[in-house]
Amino acid sequence: MTAQAGGASPLLPRTTTRMPDAHGSADPGAQRARLRALRRGLGARERELAGRAIVRELLRLRLARPGRRIGAYVAVRGEASVAGFIATALARGATIYLPKIALARTGAMHLLPIGGPSELAAGAYGIPSPSTPLTRRARPRELDVVLVPLLGFDSRGHRLGMGAGFYDRWLRRRRDPRAWRRPLLIGVGFAIQELPAIRRHAWDVRLDAIVTERGVIRPVRDEQAVVQAMGGHR
Repeated sequence: MTAQAGGASPLLPRTTTRMPDAHGSADPGAQRARLRALRRGLGARERELAGRAIVRELLRLRLARPGRRIGAYVAVRGEASVAGFIATALARGATIYLPKIALARTGAMHLLPIGGPSELAAGAYGIPSPSTPLTRRARPRELDVVLVPLLGFDSRGHRLGMGAGFYDRWLRRRRDPRAWRRPLLIGVGFAIQELPAIRRHAWDVRLDAIVTERGVIRPVRDEQAVVQAMGGHR
């Protein structure tokens, strides 16, 4: 990867800064179908190597520190796995929070702390979810970082998810410019999932950075937000 010139934050090393793309957006339904097919088409060895590279990139961001409160996810349906990052972060003293869909019909998702894989049970849609009581759920601003699974993404930090809107609803307060900038939102996916442009909706929440097996992408507009979310250090 080519490091960003011009005083990039050391908190996001080895990054590529992407300028906004002027191309138009395709239909989201067609984009999702194509991206699912691309993701399914990854071979086992290719997926394994890409997954290892993604974990290395995440660890280079120095997120897995003692005391850090990190939202992550359990990869399903071909998503990029962050299991290696989770294990390392727990070993280094960070607290990991994973999603639990409490009411699938209403889109209620919560992030709950776990101590390891043994604390997971089958949840909504068959997704392994924390067995932790909902009383221990974290509000978005209580977390330092959230790793968000991607179906698609573009250079402006827009994310295309599976279409249920769980993350957009959980993070809805981040759409308010007066709201807390935490947590730092890092999308995680494979490089083949990048799109020229994704149509933005009023309810969408932009990503602060994107990690693929090729490195870290940081939309140029989000530099100050990333600095603020990580405590004001440059």
